[in-house]
Amino acid sequence: MQIFTYQPPNIPWLDIRYVDRDIIIINKPSGLLSNPGIAKNTYDCALTRIQQRFNDAILVHRLDCATSGIMVFARNKKAESNLKTQFQDRKTKKTYIAEVSGHLNDAEGVIELSLAADKTNPPKQQVSENGKVAITHYQTLEVRANSTLLMLKPVTGRTHQLRVHMLAMGNTILGDDFYGNKQVIEAAPRLKLHAQELSFTHPYTGKKTLFRSYCSF
Repeated sequence: MQIFTYQPPNIPWLDIRYVDRDIIIINKPSGLLSNPGIAKNTYDCALTRIQQRFNDAILVHRLDCATSGIMVFARNKKAESNLKTQFQDRKTKKTYIAEVSGHLNDAEGVIELSLAADKTNPPKQQVSENGKVAITHYQTLEVRANSTLLMLKPVTGRTHQLRVHMLAMGNTILGDDFYGNKQVIEAAPRLKLHAQELSFTHPYTGKKTLFRSYCSF
């Protein structure tokens, strides 16, 4: 089993980007859980921090603890149901930025590899023919000396999808202490994965909305 040591960052404590009657948008820092785990020391997370200011906040989706970027929270049951349905029906659009090890053979393409839980080493995931369908579009943004900056657009939202898909490509995301080797882990102080854009239909106005948070990888 993968050992997880939780040390949530204090700065920024909470980076709120937008609030209205139905939704809250934050830029989650790397190292902060999206929601509490079973252990008492995981109570401090994005959801509980938001609820200290907005006690009606409801979790809609998750980002990995090590992943930073845009998250949306609902403020009422109707908005929660609407947003969760959009995520489940793949009506949302997500764009991530990642710095990965090495160079890719193709500058852009589509990764279609089904994923399943690695039951011998939870909570890791693995490529499996019997797993759930997982699809990721990728595009090279910059080729660096020993790494590549990518734009990743997942069609599905499987656990650790981007991390396992890049591992399978032979280009592990830098700083990935779950799937990376010693060289990959030591190449960055954090996981170089950032949820840069999230687009969805606003649950009240019905208008397409786009929220963005740039990173400096």
